[in-house]
Amino acid sequence: MTTAFAPEERRILGSVSGAHFVSHVHILALPPLFPLLRDSMGVTFLELGFALTLFNIVSACTQAPMGFLVDRVGPRRALVSGLLLGGFAFAMAGIGGSYAWLLAAMALAGLANAVYHPADYAILGSSIQEAHVGRAFSLHTFAGYAGSAVAPALMLGAASLGGVGFALVLAGLLGPLAALPLLREALAERSQPARAKPAPGAPRLLNAAVMTLLAFFVLIALSNSSIQGFAVSAWNAAHGTSLTAGNIALTAWLAMSAAGVLVGGYVADRTKRHGLVAAAGLGCAALLFLVAGSIAWSPLPLLLVMGLSGFLSGMIMPSRDMLVRAAAPPGQAGAVFGVVSTGFNIGGMAGPLACGWLLDHGQPQMVFIAAASCLGLAVASALWQETRRVRRVSLAAAE
Repeated sequence: MTTAFAPEERRILGSVSGAHFVSHVHILALPPLFPLLRDSMGVTFLELGFALTLFNIVSACTQAPMGFLVDRVGPRRALVSGLLLGGFAFAMAGIGGSYAWLLAAMALAGLANAVYHPADYAILGSSIQEAHVGRAFSLHTFAGYAGSAVAPALMLGAASLGGVGFALVLAGLLGPLAALPLLREALAERSQPARAKPAPGAPRLLNAAVMTLLAFFVLIALSNSSIQGFAVSAWNAAHGTSLTAGNIALTAWLAMSAAGVLVGGYVADRTKRHGLVAAAGLGCAALLFLVAGSIAWSPLPLLLVMGLSGFLSGMIMPSRDMLVRAAAPPGQAGAVFGVVSTGFNIGGMAGPLACGWLLDHGQPQMVFIAAASCLGLAVASALWQETRRVRRVSLAAAE
């Protein structure tokens, strides 16, 4: 088995991961600037929050259709278009300088954001050798983590140098910059013969496996958004854990998730039992959530528990993506990734509302129980996928 990426694979992986990096910078470009935007535009934080809500609503509503478009026009052409549209949106927000321009820009940015997952995974799944796909998915995911980590410092640093408008325009310029390495392949896609339409299309796509994976993504997003947004407040309310200790533990969870993603790529390339990997990792992470929320830990044990939970949560991500790839009918990888990735938006919108309600009603420990319960249901989904795979292999061997 070849263990190293070929030069062409490295080039493709670098360009697609660069696009994913930019997409995460764009997702987190506004929040660090909220205090400055409030003063410069004369708006409230609620109005600024609505701009982010608009971004997520547009992205959630268009991600599945964008997946179908990716399969029709080609993933590279779609990805270049998304990068250029996202870049234009943020440049427009910076130049326009008003709240109305900001809302229009966030709607366009949400549309651009809907392109990334279906296009990225379609390119990687078709361009990387089978022995390397797991690692390719893990490096792609890690690039997104890196974009999220860089965004606050980048935006605040740019704003300190040239103001809010300059920072937004700079974020916009990242889109065309990331599109440059993809342009040659995008033009080559344009010259290829028209892609054949999958038949019969939607009935093949919206099968039990794909819909189960959509639920799987929703459950993981519900759990992760609950922990990321409300764990610190829940620890403080339930056990009097200081905000400093809680934030350190949450940071450990996020950092170790990123480390786990890299390790998970090697795991995914060394097994076909991706459902078992996902089930084992998520099951252990769920138990650790219960442990973290049920006891008044001192800072160091809490950091260790959450760090291990984050590592396990990150480790399953490449196997999660391999499950989606295996469920995609031929020629419909973009559409399938578009459909299941909608689960991120659904869970990301519902999780914070549910956890906020629990905290408002004096049930902080239920935040961890709810997060663990969602992962428990995700374990059942992963095991169903694994059972289905084993049955399919057995039937193929019997023929």
